[in-house]
Amino acid sequence: MVYERGENNQARVQESGRDSVTDSGHARLNELGYKQELKRDLSMLSNFAFSFSIISVLTGVTTLYNTGLTYGGPASLVYGWLIAGFFTMSVGFSMAEICSSYPTSGGLYYWSAKLAGPSWAPFASWMTGWFNIVGQWAVTTSVDFSLAQLISVIILLSTGGKNGGGYEASKYVVIAFHAGILLLHATINSLPISWLSFIGQLAAAWNILGVFVLMILIPLVATERASAEFVFTHFNTDNEVGIGSSLYIFVLGLLMSQYTLTGYDASAHMTEETKDADINGPKGIISSIGISVIVGWGYILGITFAVTDIPKLLSPENDAGGYAIAEIFYQAFKSRYGSGVGGIVCLGIIAVAIFFCGMSSITSNSRMAYAFSRDGAMPFSPFWHKVNKYEVPINAVWLSAFIAFCMALTSLGSLVAFQAMVSIATIGLYIAYALPIFFRVTLARKSFSPGPFNLGKYGVLIGWISVLWVATISILFSLPVAYPITDHTLNYTPVAVGGLLILTVSSWFLSARHWFRGPITNINS
Repeated sequence: MVYERGENNQARVQESGRDSVTDSGHARLNELGYKQELKRDLSMLSNFAFSFSIISVLTGVTTLYNTGLTYGGPASLVYGWLIAGFFTMSVGFSMAEICSSYPTSGGLYYWSAKLAGPSWAPFASWMTGWFNIVGQWAVTTSVDFSLAQLISVIILLSTGGKNGGGYEASKYVVIAFHAGILLLHATINSLPISWLSFIGQLAAAWNILGVFVLMILIPLVATERASAEFVFTHFNTDNEVGIGSSLYIFVLGLLMSQYTLTGYDASAHMTEETKDADINGPKGIISSIGISVIVGWGYILGITFAVTDIPKLLSPENDAGGYAIAEIFYQAFKSRYGSGVGGIVCLGIIAVAIFFCGMSSITSNSRMAYAFSRDGAMPFSPFWHKVNKYEVPINAVWLSAFIAFCMALTSLGSLVAFQAMVSIATIGLYIAYALPIFFRVTLARKSFSPGPFNLGKYGVLIGWISVLWVATISILFSLPVAYPITDHTLNYTPVAVGGLLILTVSSWFLSARHWFRGPITNINS
């Protein structure tokens, strides 16, 4: 990994009728053909905070802890996290190197256009952009819907639990919670970027402190604790899903870790608002992943030491209705103090972290939509590209919230359909991550011009590791998750991702290839 600063990293540009020295990110943006329209007010810490808040280990681990327990249990959780973390760091390093060279809000789709070469640029940009933006919308949908579900569980436990006559929210109440959360997130994201910067840093601090509080408090409070041998070696094969192969089970258990470790492309989408973005953007990507891997592993260990009866935690008849981490927290306090109130408060800590995660997701979504529409790729692009007096892409903010609400409406018809849609949040997003890296190590292997942050001679090797890892998880996470296969147990991930692929490719050949030319410079407009 190499950091370099040269004369090109500082430039003078004509602004307001006079020369003004700008930071390296502003100068590079001008070199790429774009004028500064968003307010460049974010520090490296703020850039990091947005990605770290979207990754949010409290969100991902809490939401899919049931999956980890079902497919492999403690061993799958503990070691699967480290494996996914290692390869995610590889993807992050490759993205950071490209981000340093092209620090624009367009991020991935812009990178693909530049790296694929003139003849392939429009198609590469189109494919990457739509996988990226739909994947981001799916992330926001899943995050805010998971918060709505957690709120319903908190209400259930607060009113006595499932076995004590507690209130069980209907699917219509859950979708109403989801709508309210999105409304709050869109409103917050309409504020000036300086406010969002402060809230983002608060969110990062909340996530870190929350992890440390919970990983220490829950095992201490629990009257029954698992042994170190159980936590580090126990492999759960009693999953009641008809799968006996240990390797197969372990692979499916990786989903929790890989789902959590997504969203760090936010650092790239925020580069037009970040000072010295060609250096601080890459730092934001790498640090958000690295710190998430470390604190996430600690959180998994701490919570898993409070696991003693996996079937009971997964049972839909427990007080939390089968929500494993909620049941762990509730029973830990109830067994020691005779009341589960402390556990409900701990769930509140997680709920706030998930709220911050969804807020940052909308921020990232809107910047991607702003950049994509700036290049004319979206229907009604001029409307979504507008910024308000605070230099915020206000229309793109509300568009992102509206689409996240519409995607969640599928839950009213079938949770299977909803799960298929949000599966794009992992596979679809990672495909968007891999495409520019693939172009970097193939078509642009010799022509790529690195920025201040680069991987030197290891760039191509790390790039290939990243591409192969994404190809591997795309296949693994499309495998059946239960046998026998029925309409209720079928893994609809390949259907959802394949459907997105068909729509994107067909729209290209039927229409977009006639008018979309990839990123459009606006420095002279």
